Amino acid sequence: MTLLTILLEAVGLATMGAGIGAGIAAIGAGIGIGQIGKGAVESIARQPEAVGDIRSNMIVAAALIEGVAFFAIVVCLLILFL
Repeated sequence: MTLLTILLEAVGLATMGAGIGAGIAAIGAGIGIGQIGKGAVESIARQPEAVGDIRSNMIVAAALIEGVAFFAIVVCLLILFL
């Protein structure tokens, strides 16, 4: 096999890997934010007077998860198009 053949095969695998990676990143972010929402609702049900603190912590955690998921999807797209 020549080097060109090996590189062309690797490009196909990289494309498939980038698509799978972007999908996994999106699914992981959805699951993570769902768990945050679940925990926040349970916490508010236990301590209704702490709604403000729980809500602000939930928003910060969700933003961090979204940032990581966005970074993962951008990396996958860079692999796909470069």
